[in-house]
Amino acid sequence: MTTPLFQIDDLHVAVAEDGAPGPEILKGVDLVVQPGEIHALMGPNGSGKSTLANTLLANPEYLVTQGALRFKGEDITLWETDVRAKAGMFLAFQYPQEIAGVPVRSFLQQALAARKGIDDLSALETRLAVMDWMNRLQMDPSFADRYLNEGFSGGEKKRNEILQMAILEPDLAILDETDSGLDIDALRVVASGVQEVRKDRPEMGVVLITHYQRILDHLTPDRVHILIDGRIVDSGGPELAERLEKDGFESWR
Repeated sequence: MTTPLFQIDDLHVAVAEDGAPGPEILKGVDLVVQPGEIHALMGPNGSGKSTLANTLLANPEYLVTQGALRFKGEDITLWETDVRAKAGMFLAFQYPQEIAGVPVRSFLQQALAARKGIDDLSALETRLAVMDWMNRLQMDPSFADRYLNEGFSGGEKKRNEILQMAILEPDLAILDETDSGLDIDALRVVASGVQEVRKDRPEMGVVLITHYQRILDHLTPDRVHILIDGRIVDSGGPELAERLEKDGFESWR
């Protein structure tokens, strides 16, 4: 049997309060992602979607109290954020942070050097790669010299997240409500950007966390999961998202 790219086994997660577990948010989540698959995780506000995303990248504000995370067959439950990122996990944030004084190009060079473990990564090679991907993602090349996300529109911030994903070449991309706050044109551009990256990395797995079915019109998932009150209550194919769009979350409460 093929080893899954990513696996969540009976994951229970609580809010960290002074280093100890507080209220439990995730109450036994199971998920298996094979190489090249897109999994959409959908749920209403407060269902635990962003808690799951933060837990996957080891945010210390959340504590795993039971269960395990496995990446390429290895138990990564106790791995730190930077170790997971270097191993090939990527998180696109719902609210990308602004970093004044750090140009996009410099940020990407440092992040790529850390990802590949190369101290003397060529600035020219990085710049050429950034310019190539900016062209493919329909981004203004002048963005490379702007400070990270400073003064960017919502759509520009999300496109910049996709640029980071393209440059860092992850094996697993976790997209935390990447469609949040986007109009239909920006949504289409972001979705096509994800597909453009997948052309180069067809084995890359994607976990797409979202409220809405609309991004799935542009980014067809292999599996759809409904998360309610910290548990996955239903899973299926793309038709499950269509049913959700029609009936709403009340059908699963």
